[in-house]
Amino acid sequence: MTIPNALTLIRILLTPVIVWLLLASRLDYALIVFFIAGLTDGLDGLIARLFHQKTKLGAYLDPLADKLLLVSSFILLGYLNLVPVWLAVTIVSRDVIILLGMMTLLFHNVKVEIKPSIISKLTTLVQLLTVLVVLGSSYLSFPRWAYMVLFFLTGLFSIASGLQYIVKGFQLLDTRRANNQYQ
Repeated sequence: MTIPNALTLIRILLTPVIVWLLLASRLDYALIVFFIAGLTDGLDGLIARLFHQKTKLGAYLDPLADKLLLVSSFILLGYLNLVPVWLAVTIVSRDVIILLGMMTLLFHNVKVEIKPSIISKLTTLVQLLTVLVVLGSSYLSFPRWAYMVLFFLTGLFSIASGLQYIVKGFQLLDTRRANNQYQ
């Protein structure tokens, strides 16, 4: 077990704690736990790169941990009317489409290398920032228009990265079909 994988597991274990805190309307504690979870996200990647601790397990666990943390957070923030419902639906839909795409590729025996793109990494960063800003709004409040801009940018990044994954998935399927024709 590498340190990055341990940090990723901590993030996975913190997700139900955040869910419980949000359901209990304990936004102050949810902010602290979410901040710690966000730190583990940044640290695991940094340590993996700096100390050459990238693993195949980590390549699968890290995006899974991100999806669990962010999807559950946005579902509950939408439920609590702290983010617009359209934003929660956009983020959840993107991740469901990505998951269905991965299952489709696996069904067609397409080898998939888990390697997030720059836009995907930026999407995760913007989503993390959005949750932090919303959870911290009782400590540092912004004008309503600033939240709307943040929500719009988060939705835009989520849609853009989702479309990029869809295009990449079709390219992988097309390559697989072309290779099957010549065998």
